[in-house]
Amino acid sequence: MFIRSLLPALCLGLAAVTGSAAPAPLVLNVWPGKPPGETKSLPPEADQTKDSDKLIAGRRIIKLGNVSNPQLAVYRPARDKDTGAAVVVCPGGGFNILAYDLEGTEVAEWLNSIGVTAIVLKYRVPFRDPQKRWLAPVQDAQRTMSLVRSKAAEWDLDPRRIGILGFSAGGATAGFTALFGADRQYEAIDSTDRVSSRPDFALLIYAAYFVERGQDAMNPNLPVKVTKDAPPTFFVHAFDDGVPVQNALLLAAELKKVNVPAEVHVYDVGGHGYGLRPVPELPVTSWPKRAEEWLARRGLLRRGP
Repeated sequence: MFIRSLLPALCLGLAAVTGSAAPAPLVLNVWPGKPPGETKSLPPEADQTKDSDKLIAGRRIIKLGNVSNPQLAVYRPARDKDTGAAVVVCPGGGFNILAYDLEGTEVAEWLNSIGVTAIVLKYRVPFRDPQKRWLAPVQDAQRTMSLVRSKAAEWDLDPRRIGILGFSAGGATAGFTALFGADRQYEAIDSTDRVSSRPDFALLIYAAYFVERGQDAMNPNLPVKVTKDAPPTFFVHAFDDGVPVQNALLLAAELKKVNVPAEVHVYDVGGHGYGLRPVPELPVTSWPKRAEEWLARRGLLRRGP
């Protein structure tokens, strides 16, 4: 199933949950032409979910693969709730696929409910460079940050309150984008790339790739450094996650060293890949409420200067 046919179905799903007719998102290509570094053709973009795949909170998920044309889908909150803040959402999937509903459109629904514009990023997968699995996704994320900020006046957004949120490999994409700041990982191609790609805040949910499995120190081969210019960051992780909890703990400690605000929520159980789907016996799935409180305390959920 191609994403062109998936998007209407996802919108209907949002409407069914909210009980209202959710408008179709505005969908834009991230790049005006071929993305940087693209030299090969992939099979058609498709949902690669199998009937035998694990269910999350009793439901299937969309595993979107073979993404060659990165796009962003803009979901707007109700006008009377709109705070002017926006968040670019990076689904996870090990840089192989995108958990497009679990960690994408369902996140957009939550963000809209608290007055935040959600921009779900369909970045390139599977990875292009095995030595830099993160590169194409980060290029897409940086370009998206600049594109969204360039549209701030048109979309009635506050250009100083545009953040990024990611899960697992999408958490690495979001985290690297936050830490790269102004260090763009591709050659500028047009006026959009003269607009800042630095997120104003970041939320990293069971983020991966900052710490190697079995290690108790930050990965020495990370492409980014933690500096005082990093944005305030919110973390969620579980101790029993197969992706080491040190990804959150050690990165937060590095932010602390340079006086960048960080908030960390670590739960004893929860595993990996739960998204926002509530599971009563797993308090980790209550993390959106904690995130909402953090956003509110930082003044990101109120309209105005």
